Amino acid sequence: MMKIGVIADDLTGANATGVRLTKTGFPASTIVYDREIIADAGVEAVCIDTDSRYAPDEVIDRRLNRAMDELERWGAGILCKRIDSTVRGKIGYEIDTMLNRLGENTIGIVVASFPSSGRITSGGYLLVDGVPVQETDVAKDPVMPITQSYVPGLIQQQSENTVGHVGLETVLAGKKKIVSAIKEQVGNGTRILVFDAVTDEEIEAIAEAMADITDRRLIPIDPGPLTAAFARSAHHRMVDSKKIVVTIGSVTTHTGRQINYLIDKTNTSPVFVDAAKLATFSESWETEIERATEEALERIDQETVLLITTYSTNPKILDLRTLALEEGVSQDALAKRISDGLAKITRVVIEKRRNDIQGCFSSGGDVTASLCAISRAGGIRLEDEVLPLAAYGSFIGGHLDGLPVVTKGGMIGDKKAIYTSVKYLMTKNTKRSVQL
Repeated sequence: MMKIGVIADDLTGANATGVRLTKTGFPASTIVYDREIIADAGVEAVCIDTDSRYAPDEVIDRRLNRAMDELERWGAGILCKRIDSTVRGKIGYEIDTMLNRLGENTIGIVVASFPSSGRITSGGYLLVDGVPVQETDVAKDPVMPITQSYVPGLIQQQSENTVGHVGLETVLAGKKKIVSAIKEQVGNGTRILVFDAVTDEEIEAIAEAMADITDRRLIPIDPGPLTAAFARSAHHRMVDSKKIVVTIGSVTTHTGRQINYLIDKTNTSPVFVDAAKLATFSESWETEIERATEEALERIDQETVLLITTYSTNPKILDLRTLALEEGVSQDALAKRISDGLAKITRVVIEKRRNDIQGCFSSGGDVTASLCAISRAGGIRLEDEVLPLAAYGSFIGGHLDGLPVVTKGGMIGDKKAIYTSVKYLMTKNTKRSVQL
């Protein structure tokens, strides 16, 4: 079991981060700085309130070190620092206290953003509902007024370590660029990096990049979203063999934009299935299924997201009317052969790699119906709504009984819809083991 320890400078913040971790799948509790952690409390995350936001330096040293002693005794594998969402308190000094205790190989990653609460960071500046934090009422703190909104500068005033900044252009470029930026700055002696982030998606990208760096100990420092995302990403890394299978039969340009966005964000290499070879009752149907299934089974070892689709950048428009006349069947029958073919490829891949599959996604009602029929499922047990007209549940009966699934109409959602659905499956099933 992965244990997460959070050190917060006030009780409200400790509770807020604890709730966020609980919702992410890590049951959490909060305690105050002078209490011991209950070993058998049935939690996977402990948030300690050091009540140190305005404490003297010597008190901060004593309380944070005691908290780290307690979390070390409890067995916390991940340590996090919770900071105020309006950067009040002695943030730099508290970060230094943790870094000094944990050693030179430890790096602090600061994301002051909390998008759902109107806090975003751009150009290093923290904005609260679009207003620089120094211009808000909270800046008039009677004990420690906030005199600047530039987060790297604010922390640098309080810290003896070198503070760096990673801009939004790097964050938007994705995980690989973020990893490179961290390694470059750390190589130049930076020990505290402040990241821009405007959306939760960007925070997730930062967390995923952090989880990919294994030669350093990275400490998330934030109001809560980064800590939860990093815990999730770190856990995913522990169970990295788990895969998401994505099956898409639609060939519309709308679906194409969604597929391209998914590919861009996950770096997956699709298994392209030739719809023309499936729109038939001849031998080419089985031949194409065998070819695509073999390719998918090879590809799944390299991919976290396995994409099986008839969509291509230069799609061939099938004349189903002519093909149907040639084969003496209806156009509907040929359309069903295409969706049945995709469903059969998907079912065989899942069955052969059943212990590796965390969930699946299907786009288009025809593909979903075929997947139920081909797998002999009685239906889908519905549990949640990912997006409007995108449902989450699990198959009932048949070969895929209990397998989590997200289904969506082909024309539903913006360009992020498929990626959002896949991320939802990963998040929803972080702690869930699927037994087929």
